[in-house]
Amino acid sequence: MNHPVSPSPAETLRGALAGLLAGLPPSRVAGAVERLIANYRGDTPTHASILRDRADVAAYAAYRMPATFEAVRSALAAFADAVPGWAPAGHVDVGGGTGAATWAVTATWDGTRPVTVLDWAEPALALGRELAAANPALEGVRWQRARIGAGLTLDDTDLVTVSYVLNELAAADRAALVDAAARAAQAVVIVEAGTPAGYERVIEARDRLIGAGFRVAAPCPHSAACPIAPGTDWCHFTARVGRSSLHRQVKGGSLAYEDEKFAYVAATRLPAAPAPARVVRRPQIRKGQVLLDLCEADERLTRTTVTKRHGELYRAARDTDWGDAWPPDGSVS
Repeated sequence: MNHPVSPSPAETLRGALAGLLAGLPPSRVAGAVERLIANYRGDTPTHASILRDRADVAAYAAYRMPATFEAVRSALAAFADAVPGWAPAGHVDVGGGTGAATWAVTATWDGTRPVTVLDWAEPALALGRELAAANPALEGVRWQRARIGAGLTLDDTDLVTVSYVLNELAAADRAALVDAAARAAQAVVIVEAGTPAGYERVIEARDRLIGAGFRVAAPCPHSAACPIAPGTDWCHFTARVGRSSLHRQVKGGSLAYEDEKFAYVAATRLPAAPAPARVVRRPQIRKGQVLLDLCEADERLTRTTVTKRHGELYRAARDTDWGDAWPPDGSVS
């Protein structure tokens, strides 16, 4: 007897967002998105939210939630690979808004856990609560209003996520938030936009976490200084985001997908086994060979060429993607 397959968290989220937008005039949603894009410059203090009402929050959720979900899920998957067998017994999502990171946690680890979402924008929390009703794993989440930054205190928990939040904070508030997360959690995962500025904020947070006694689990294969010379390049990755017809309408595009660029650090006090190396550029597949740009455990950036002579390793290289661990089985190539 065939049993129906439960939808994935990603599918459930898309359905919940579609239902949310179905009740709003498309012109109003599109107008709210345009205003949010025009107003959002990365320096809005968290005590002066740009999300004014339900229409604003619905537009924001449609515009950003699927991409944030996929980026955070990618970061969490890399972290989970480094700490196999572990699952968080509790989760605090700082600046979580409508809760994309909480959905990503349910996509990474089975089961339920105490979850608290902290954000200053009450309309975002209310809509996050509404969306979460579609996901049984998020039953009982606490949606709590709080100013994010200096003065924030967090209850002890296993996992703290901070996604697309540091860009909204002044330097002192960023430092205070990372320090608060380090004091409260066994694992901290921070995700920012995959821009040079986003990468700089991630490196700043990474340094503070290491200084607090954490070890980097992902994406870096080490906890030493980043080998990228400041100002010359930046480390970031991509996550493929499926787009519904309503999502395409709001985003103003026609493709069935988009690539979300993001930078991240996942650090922990737990025993962790980081990847031997991480693919930090899109692999170049040529006739009979694959070129992989790697960040290595010996704190170097290198390019390795995998050819047909490498047999199984070559076949693995052809299937390897930007952001993946290398080699895929964890052995030294």
